[in-house]
Amino acid sequence: MKLTKLILPILILMIAVCHSSYGQDFRGETLSITSTDDIELKAEFYNSDCDEKPLILLFHQAGYSRGEYREIGPKLNELGFCALAIDQRSGSKVNGIKNDAVEQAKKKGLKTDYVSAFADLEATLDYVLEKQLAPNGVILLGSSYSSSLIFVLASEHPEHVKGLAAFSPGEYFKYDGRQISDFAKKVKCPVFITSAGNEKKNWEDIYDNVNSKKQFYLPETKGYHGAKALWSTNEGNEKYWEALKVFLSQY
Repeated sequence: MKLTKLILPILILMIAVCHSSYGQDFRGETLSITSTDDIELKAEFYNSDCDEKPLILLFHQAGYSRGEYREIGPKLNELGFCALAIDQRSGSKVNGIKNDAVEQAKKKGLKTDYVSAFADLEATLDYVLEKQLAPNGVILLGSSYSSSLIFVLASEHPEHVKGLAAFSPGEYFKYDGRQISDFAKKVKCPVFITSAGNEKKNWEDIYDNVNSKKQFYLPETKGYHGAKALWSTNEGNEKYWEALKVFLSQY
């Protein structure tokens, strides 16, 4: 009996800590975006007073979901930006948030590789423009493989993309037979790149090929792969935030 009384409060505390650290108390608006091949992409809209700034589109890394941004979205709101995080067909689950787009794609016999997920990124851009959620254009923020895909998206839609923040991009694949560095040459907007400390070799050519205004941040410590570098639970996240804030301060 005494053991039960002791364990129960501990379990309640553990659940509360997990809930808080995962940021699952989502208070924004849940949206549904239909991709070109009829996959319903769940999206979470972190809305705020951001009438004068571009909308930030948040794309997750491999094996993840929109849950990668549960903590990041509200912090972007604090900086005056609205943000929209989506599920892509190449992913899985993170922070307790399951990616349903993957199973939908598999049931339809569609590919779930990195390149195929580009359709989801483009559908998201089309959606926010159609719904007039981005009157001042968009900033693309990608994580790992999606941070490579956003160079393609930015190069193909220069009139709408006002900024690009890539967390751990690399030549993970070819798109339409071309390297990501080839698309980087055509990007017109300001570019920010960051990664783990040992990943610069993955994106150096991409960065060098950018002809627009650009900046990068490389941590002095080990750092982290992808946008999870911004999570408060990860050491050095403050430095990543400082660098991102410098980039966003131009908007």
